[in-house]
Amino acid sequence: MPALQLSAIRLLLAGFLFLLFFLFKKTTWPRRKEWLTIVILGLLNLFLTNGLTTLGVKYIPAGLASIIAAIYPLWLVFLGPFYGRTKKIPAGIIIGLLLGFGGICVIFYEHLKDLLNADFRFGIVISLIASLTWALGTIFTKRAAKSFNPYFSICLQMIISGLLMLLVATATGNWIPLDRIPMLSWMDISYLAIFGSILAFLTFLYALQHLSTEQVSIYAYLNPIVAVILGSVFFNEKFSLFIGVGGLITLYGVFLVNRSLRKPR
Repeated sequence: MPALQLSAIRLLLAGFLFLLFFLFKKTTWPRRKEWLTIVILGLLNLFLTNGLTTLGVKYIPAGLASIIAAIYPLWLVFLGPFYGRTKKIPAGIIIGLLLGFGGICVIFYEHLKDLLNADFRFGIVISLIASLTWALGTIFTKRAAKSFNPYFSICLQMIISGLLMLLVATATGNWIPLDRIPMLSWMDISYLAIFGSILAFLTFLYALQHLSTEQVSIYAYLNPIVAVILGSVFFNEKFSLFIGVGGLITLYGVFLVNRSLRKPR
């Protein structure tokens, strides 16, 4: 399936399942002034982040894409001064940033020749943009969650983003007739919608309401480990010494950044 169509169907399925629950609960709809915030969050959290991530793995290995996504906590550090966070950068953050950058350099060492491939470069760029928009979406979600129901909000974000993504997929020819999608693919999409969208966002939003933004971002350490292993097992993606060592260096750098930002109990 085309990547954009896959993302659109996944978001729409998850969003409408979510909506049925809230309609059953007779949840109050957002006020008029809240809709603009919901649309912006949907564009950042789902349309750009989910869409670009799904598109990116067409051009680069899933393991490499997940390691790039692990840079997401570092974006939070760079964006910190713009939303009232750390003004003076501690030494641990500087060391962590340098380690993170060094780890990425190690990973890319064996992919230097691949950079001559325009598709590979495109996959790298849009994966980096996806991690940035996810960080922006996290910051805005943290703030917006105080003003209205964040769970109902993510439901509406899914539907809005799914419809917009379906429109883009159709306009660009990145779609196939629904009757050409095999049953196994529909089962995969259902899994992504229920576990990867509904349950994942419920736990993510709950964590954002009870933990700091930096602490919540720790989940990004686990994604690359899982993705690299599964990519190697199921897709025969190359797991080299450079990816292993570089990935560990990058994750340790991100860990140092988060540890430096955490407030002592």
